[in-house]
Amino acid sequence: MNEPPRFGAVILAAGGSSRMGRPKPLLEIGGRPLVACAAEAALAAAVWPVVVVLGAHAEKIRPALARLPVLPIENPAWSEGMASSLRAGLAALRQFSRQLDGALVALCDQPAFSAGVIARLIEAQRTTGRSIAAARYSGRCGAPALFLREHFAALAALTGEEGARLLLNGDPGRVAAVDLPELAADLDTPEDYDRFIKAAAP
Repeated sequence: MNEPPRFGAVILAAGGSSRMGRPKPLLEIGGRPLVACAAEAALAAAVWPVVVVLGAHAEKIRPALARLPVLPIENPAWSEGMASSLRAGLAALRQFSRQLDGALVALCDQPAFSAGVIARLIEAQRTTGRSIAAARYSGRCGAPALFLREHFAALAALTGEEGARLLLNGDPGRVAAVDLPELAADLDTPEDYDRFIKAAAP
């Protein structure tokens, strides 16, 4: 009987949060910091290990992860853009386990990110056999996304702020797109956060 594929997770929480004016990973949703919510979602899913990449505000954010069985790492080059944090997270994942079949890449500022979202991506990859499974919202594919190991070299070669966007939207034949419109809500500005909190209020 074939064993299920082994996936690790990289959660990106290294940005400067300049538009928000305070560290986005520490914004609270339901009484929990966003970064902890994202880590807990990954821990509740079929992915291991879970690497959380910190950068700006690392010392403030680290305590929010203290009680969780995740691997917080620091990316000193976080200001170079998202790609540098993705590279750092992937390197840590591969150092921890060389037997992984793929990696989930997620952002910490999507409040709708959940273990259920991860399960849908894993199922889409399994049923289609495609090498990438990605959330689709706002008319294109984006994070969170699941990459099989064959893409690790391309991910490690990324530069700048684009992240894996070109990889996700370049060749639709290799991407299993999962419609997840709720993930379009990310929290970049104080107005985004206020809107989300008001919409979530009972």
